[in-house]
Amino acid sequence: QLQASGGGLAQAGGSLRLSCAGAGREFSSYHMGWFRRPPGKEREFVAAISWNQIGRYYADSVKGRFTISRDNARNAVYLQMNLLKPDDTAVYYCAATLYSRVSGAQDMYRATTYDLWGQGALVTVSS
Repeated sequence: QLQASGGGLAQAGGSLRLSCAGAGREFSSYHMGWFRRPPGKEREFVAAISWNQIGRYYADSVKGRFTISRDNARNAVYLQMNLLKPDDTAVYYCAATLYSRVSGAQDMYRATTYDLWGQGALVTVSS
């Protein structure tokens, strides 16, 4: 199970930090990702991090502004969002997949790679 938190309202240029808590003892065996669904749009990839934190992947739209990290001892993954823009307004979802399901870096960007999903956290950025 995954539980996302930290969403809310921010002004453009501001910051928010999303957290995702995972249950179970095998959290460190999972690659973790963040996706988002803007209003009226399809779900899109935001960021992902490998189980050992060596690989970090970002959508071009958030590169340089968002940072993904994880703390395996706390079964948690984070998304630090800086320099927020109104276009970042969306419901953000954390997702997980066993590291054995990923054969290459390109898999980390695909929603179909992930088989565990959190309930979503709403982020609203005002201009």
